[in-house]
Amino acid sequence: MTATLSNTTAPNTADYGGDEISALVLDPGYSVTRAGFAGEDVPKSVIPSFYGSIPSVAGSKYLYGENAVHTPLPNIEIGNPVSQNGVVEDWDTATQLWEYAITSRLTNTKPSNPLTNGLNDKTDELKQEMEGVETQERPLEENPLLMSETGWNTGKGREKPIEIAMENWGTPAFWLARSGVLSAFSAGKASALVIDVGAASTSITPVHDGIMLKKGTMRCPLAGNYISDQLRLIFSTSQPPVPLTPHYLINSKTPVDAGAPSQATYRTFPPGTEPHPSFRALQEERILTEFKESVVAVWNPGRLGGHNQHGGTNLDSARTQNARPFEMPDGYNQLFGVERYRATESLFDAKMALSDATHPAPTPSQTLPQMIAQSLSQVDVDIRPHLLSNVIVVGGSSLIYGFNERLKQELEAMYPGPRVRIFSPGSVVERKFSSWIGGSILASLGTFHQMWISKKEYDEHGPGIVEKRCK
Repeated sequence: MTATLSNTTAPNTADYGGDEISALVLDPGYSVTRAGFAGEDVPKSVIPSFYGSIPSVAGSKYLYGENAVHTPLPNIEIGNPVSQNGVVEDWDTATQLWEYAITSRLTNTKPSNPLTNGLNDKTDELKQEMEGVETQERPLEENPLLMSETGWNTGKGREKPIEIAMENWGTPAFWLARSGVLSAFSAGKASALVIDVGAASTSITPVHDGIMLKKGTMRCPLAGNYISDQLRLIFSTSQPPVPLTPHYLINSKTPVDAGAPSQATYRTFPPGTEPHPSFRALQEERILTEFKESVVAVWNPGRLGGHNQHGGTNLDSARTQNARPFEMPDGYNQLFGVERYRATESLFDAKMALSDATHPAPTPSQTLPQMIAQSLSQVDVDIRPHLLSNVIVVGGSSLIYGFNERLKQELEAMYPGPRVRIFSPGSVVERKFSSWIGGSILASLGTFHQMWISKKEYDEHGPGIVEKRCK
């Protein structure tokens, strides 16, 4: 006979993580890792998923955080533990990065060893007292942890996080949730078609009654970094080429007219101390991100390569639109007209992609409309109209001007029957952090407390319990 809980007795906090226990939500992505307390509106800790490494005699020294990865230290090299497809490749570094995201702003860092910190004289007496203490001081001993994952995560990729959380961080309870489902929850919907346009990839996730429909989950590489590659090709093939020199290489600059060569003095590094090329690539990406935020737009109505209702081409119409100015760090500035539409057009129309030997053109099946069509073809025909009337668009790269209007136009052209409705948070924060916000809502629900995988269950069943419990 199963025991029933009394109305007057609170649930055991060790099993359920009661209301007084603050759960933590960790949402790692390719570009940014977000962490914060459940129940809050925004994550308190937002750090780059990139890390710096500096070679030394004792081995590489790793640096984490915004300031560390953007400071041109001697020989600094930039890495990322997450691959372009959103799956963790370097678990040791990922563990340290995530721990930094949690301990730098949310919990306390591990105290230094009193035997070696030089603050105590009689270390012999301390040795006996300190036995086993270090293993007890772990960052998440009092906080359950909810963590997000991609819809295409591997079996090992699902088991490793609970292993890290339980073994390394000592968390009393754990849950692993699909980021697409969390984004749907953040919009207040249990069923939706979630389109997440991030930095390294775009994902399409059909969610029905709070469960991800795995067969319909799609991923493609046409996202923020792809738009950056298109911009690099546009800049390099322009006449004259548009320079892309990061801030850290500029000592001083003189204002110049639009289109005129830059007049700047450049910083030099002593031989053997120059930052690694990966550092420059990251700094160039920061300029391109600023360019995307302030200049780049999506063409609408129709396709850029098509014809308008007056018989002319949309490309000619784009040339008559108001151009946007942009100044590079070295002072070079120019008005950008049709280029601002050209960079994003191949997200919807593969024929408009720029390509070279290192950047092959995407196939038509990789474009956003075709990926959505493939996704919907994999789900039950009865729920397709419901998904089309609940399309949720999230991700930092979806903030490009005109993106939602163009997406709605493409979907209505493909599906003229069902009503297409797009829901997209107007707030930049909600759009960028949607999966974290969904996790914050979920982990703070009183009814969710009995869903946690407890430490006791983990000890009994091992990391494989994630596959059984976290569908």
